[in-house]
Amino acid sequence: MEQGREVVLTYRPEQSAEPVVLRYERELPCRMRREREELSRRELSRALARAAGTERKRKAPRRGVRAAVGVALLAALVCLGVGIWYVQSYVLDRPGGGDAGSQPPDGDYYYYYWEDQEREPQETTIHTYRPYGGSGARLELVSAGEDAQALTPGEVYDRVRPSTVTVLGEDAEGYSVGTGVIFTEDGYILTNYHVIDGCSACQVWITDEYGVDSVYDALLVGGDADQDLAVLKIDAQGLTPAEFGVSDELSVGDPVYAIGNPLGLELRSTFTDGIVSAVNRDVDVDGVIMTLIQTNAALNSGNSGGPLINQYGQVVGINTIKMMSGYDTLEGLGFAIPTSLAQRWVNELIEYGELQPQPLLGLTISRIPEVLDGELTGLRVEEVSPGLGGEAAGVEVGDYILSFNGQEITRIEQILSIRQTLSVGDMVEIQVWRDGEILTLTMEMMAGE
Repeated sequence: MEQGREVVLTYRPEQSAEPVVLRYERELPCRMRREREELSRRELSRALARAAGTERKRKAPRRGVRAAVGVALLAALVCLGVGIWYVQSYVLDRPGGGDAGSQPPDGDYYYYYWEDQEREPQETTIHTYRPYGGSGARLELVSAGEDAQALTPGEVYDRVRPSTVTVLGEDAEGYSVGTGVIFTEDGYILTNYHVIDGCSACQVWITDEYGVDSVYDALLVGGDADQDLAVLKIDAQGLTPAEFGVSDELSVGDPVYAIGNPLGLELRSTFTDGIVSAVNRDVDVDGVIMTLIQTNAALNSGNSGGPLINQYGQVVGINTIKMMSGYDTLEGLGFAIPTSLAQRWVNELIEYGELQPQPLLGLTISRIPEVLDGELTGLRVEEVSPGLGGEAAGVEVGDYILSFNGQEITRIEQILSIRQTLSVGDMVEIQVWRDGEILTLTMEMMAGE
């Protein structure tokens, strides 16, 4: 070995040596062992099936099955919809529906439809108020006058809202909710008869400016189903009566407003607006011809008995019906009883508890005025009914009416307005033009059969 040289020793394993692999193993958890064993069994089964040629392909559902399932689902949906409609129409919307006797329903359940309907007569057993002829209360109308200043909608609401009340009638099936108008400070209230028709008790809720309710038991002064008016009385003093205007002063296009309780108690004192759509509109309601004011102000169930108000803050009508149809969508067709007609009926209900026979003229008169000799204007008599005041007074077909009860006549509405102030037995002077001659006749106002 040479001095200074480094010697390096190396280790070379033999070719036949086997590599050593170090591995750490632990037993699998029971859950994983079960899953692994199950997977192994399924794989083994598939392998055996493939080997034997017996593996079957998964079949797709037949088309008929899918169709049957679809029809079944559709039928279920239809049944569900019918069930919901039935509950809504015949349970929840029925008087007292849902929870009869514990809470008033949200709605006045009676209102008119355009289609003819027959109402079953019901007995109203609300306790009555009977100082006939001695109360001194009367419904008075005040003309707005030519110098009247129109109010803003907000001013109209502020003026009439304190006079608008909630009327709650109770019968054997539940409650009906409507609206009423105070017309005396000692508690006389005007509403629709159908709100309390068939009821055994009645309450009036008066809401103050702070939203606090005062509840009063109401007595029935009188009512009439045909004219759909009722007068109630509560034991109260210092109330705020509404001012009632003359509905004959309305014209088509005049702005009007309504305050009421649409759909019941939750939306009390709702204020809506519109215009006069027609005056003196004759509407057949359950076989009774009612002469009404037509308006497009929004009216809904619960507005019944509430005020229709002119632009001067005067009540000129009592809201009574809304036209509805099961075959078409109708909007803006509301009607109110004119105050010029209601005044007489309300005062008769206060005086007698019921309406008195209405005097009839016994004449059919043309609506179109005609100019006669000189500057005279008259309305032609088209027909004279036998046995009534016109025939007894000597009025003939072809006569022209010039004046009635001392008032010059140019429109038939003037005669009707005068007649509303008359009673059976009153003697009225009527002036007619016949064949160029002016005759003065005396007519006795008679009642029809």
